[in-house]
Amino acid sequence: PESFRDVLQEYASRTKKIRDLVLRSIAELLEIDEDYFVNQISNKASGFARFNYYPPCPRPDLVLGLRPHSDGGLLTILFNDDNVGGLQIQRDGRWYNVPTKPHTLLINLADCLEIMNNGIFRSPFHRVVTNVEKDRLSLAVFYAVDAETMLEPAPGLLDDKRPSRYRKMLAKDFVAGLFEHFRQGKRFIDTLKI
Repeated sequence: PESFRDVLQEYASRTKKIRDLVLRSIAELLEIDEDYFVNQISNKASGFARFNYYPPCPRPDLVLGLRPHSDGGLLTILFNDDNVGGLQIQRDGRWYNVPTKPHTLLINLADCLEIMNNGIFRSPFHRVVTNVEKDRLSLAVFYAVDAETMLEPAPGLLDDKRPSRYRKMLAKDFVAGLFEHFRQGKRFIDTLKI
């Protein structure tokens, strides 16, 4: 519906501002050019929104809402359900619940950004579990780089003491490998480590 289209357009416009603010803040923390990551996004770069609905599940021990993965693009902005958890991240082989907090956005750094920051900030391996009693909604906005972008660590992060941790790869080739590894529940980015 047109009214919903306007709301979604406004939401997308505001999340772009948040994306750019987060990317500039990361660059500042890394002490590289503030616009380095923002400049990696061309007008050909993809961005899309995905609405997720997870109905109640009588056997959440047997059914995942979304299998373990890391996001393949640049950055994900997630508007999570205020009342029902389900998002989990993995650390050191253990799964941890991500707490829900009303009216907040969750920012996930994605694999392409991990490569560009040379692994200083990591893309989290995560999944969604189902709930036995309640349904869950979320809205994820995924931002990526242009398919022809060469994924590699920012030059300002490399020197003799800090060599590249990842092989160079075109973004479109990375995405192709990503889907194959997603089906296997593995992180494709791990195959690029030097």
